[in-house]
Amino acid sequence: MIFRKKILNTSEEQILLNSITEAENKTSGEIRVHIDYKAKGDAIELCKKKFVELNMHETKDRNGILFYLAVNTKSFAVWGDEGIHEKVSQSFWDTITQSAIMHFKNQNYISGLESAINSCGEQLKNHFPIQANDKNELTNDISY
Repeated sequence: MIFRKKILNTSEEQILLNSITEAENKTSGEIRVHIDYKAKGDAIELCKKKFVELNMHETKDRNGILFYLAVNTKSFAVWGDEGIHEKVSQSFWDTITQSAIMHFKNQNYISGLESAINSCGEQLKNHFPIQANDKNELTNDISY
């Protein structure tokens, strides 16, 4: 995991985990972050593939969101499952992506991801508020 240590140190990883937890505490939605060294292909296609590999399509309300970042190839994508995608417009996903990329251009990976997580968390909260019997369906761990 040399790559992991180079890109995210423990405190940076904790910042993202805290953002995910804070967002998920207000919604039944699920948020994950996946970081690669290089994107070998189209970022959105790789994000969709990783979404399935992480079983994010198996949530009860189909309201998972995955952020995919390949640092060395400067690739970024967001994939929302059909439940959340039906509730927001394509312009929402485009805005999230462009905002994150602006942060990334300045090497601010954490602030870019944190901002994207917070924005998506707000949409999830609006469309899928937390329920009394809600359970965390997926781990919040950052995958590499």
